[in-house]
Amino acid sequence: MKTLRFITAGNVDDGKSTLIGRLLYDSDSIHADQLGVLQKQTKQEGVDIDLSLITDGLRAEREQGITIDVAYKYFSTKKRKFIIADAPGHEQYTRNMITGASNSDLIIILVDARKGITVQTKRHASIGSLMGIKKAIIAVNKIDLINYSEEVFTNIKNDFAKISTELLFDEIVYIPVSALAGDNIVAKSSQTPWYSGKALLETLEEIEPKSNINLASRFQVQWVIRPKDEENHDYRGYAGLVLSGKYNVGDKVKILPANIETSIVKIEINLESVSEVKAGENVVLHFEDNIDISRGDTVVKFDELPKESNQINTWVSWLDNAPLQLGKTYILQHRFRNVRVKVQAINQKWNVNDWEFTPAEDIKLNDIAQISIRTNQPLFFDSFVDNDKTGNAILIDETSFNTVGALMFLEN
Repeated sequence: MKTLRFITAGNVDDGKSTLIGRLLYDSDSIHADQLGVLQKQTKQEGVDIDLSLITDGLRAEREQGITIDVAYKYFSTKKRKFIIADAPGHEQYTRNMITGASNSDLIIILVDARKGITVQTKRHASIGSLMGIKKAIIAVNKIDLINYSEEVFTNIKNDFAKISTELLFDEIVYIPVSALAGDNIVAKSSQTPWYSGKALLETLEEIEPKSNINLASRFQVQWVIRPKDEENHDYRGYAGLVLSGKYNVGDKVKILPANIETSIVKIEINLESVSEVKAGENVVLHFEDNIDISRGDTVVKFDELPKESNQINTWVSWLDNAPLQLGKTYILQHRFRNVRVKVQAINQKWNVNDWEFTPAEDIKLNDIAQISIRTNQPLFFDSFVDNDKTGNAILIDETSFNTVGALMFLEN
């Protein structure tokens, strides 16, 4: 079963750290020596271990104002391996959440049962949806503090369902939990007999993340392999990750941007020949013709061509302290291919708090907006909605080489 990558999000003090700690603790994913240290650090009277300490190792740095990056936690059960992206939930750390969400299959959004849906809940849900996450779990936490009320849970579920019509999630699961008490985290709780669903861990074990296998086939060359020794004198392979779709020996393909057609004559995985490869696999492709192919070139099936344009409309999430500058030249990095671009217009800014688009003259740190860019040479790409592996890119400041923006291409 595929490893599940997920991110947690919630308001400050909604219990995000405790929830992750409970998952790790109750699934026996914490080493004995770590438990001993955590027990010594726990200061709460009558509490054996403060679960929030498991993930709050960066708390001191955060309080000192030091930049916080995304932390990753790993654990596994008999059914699946998991990678948790633990990003700060504060509004000023939006860029960190975007980093974590960009590689996640699922988002767990914590909602305090006493507070219900908040502005920050909408922000986290919209960012998760914007970054292409299709699966969401709404964990109504601290259900024990409202006497396990089914009515409150149902009201929160209905309130989120109303805003979910504006989002792109294709599956949303609602679970009443108490991270502190352990209700419905690893096992079903007797305190919520009215809840007919599964516990959080079982849901995570069984939920199926979206698959890129049925999308148009996309492969970008990461490395050209030419040993040039006597044993491999004629060896010429092109290594990289199958981003989406499938490739078979014999497939007729087109190499972009040269627009040269050829056929796949051999495919290797770990130095062994195979007849077929699919999305998510690292492979080496060999072609029938001796073609000049470089790092960053894209291999597609001849009847599954991507978009080609040097005029692109895109979402941008701004990650830099310095604001975006219209007319300035930036580097657009589309995986392993770089082109120079200029931002021609700021079309509109997304006011996440009010859930509406507004006109904008500038884009600053943590802003999300729609912009128009022009590249100095045609770019081959898909819209982010059609293929999130080839529909995204980053903007780099060509002077400082800082990553300043995350792009998600629109349909144009």
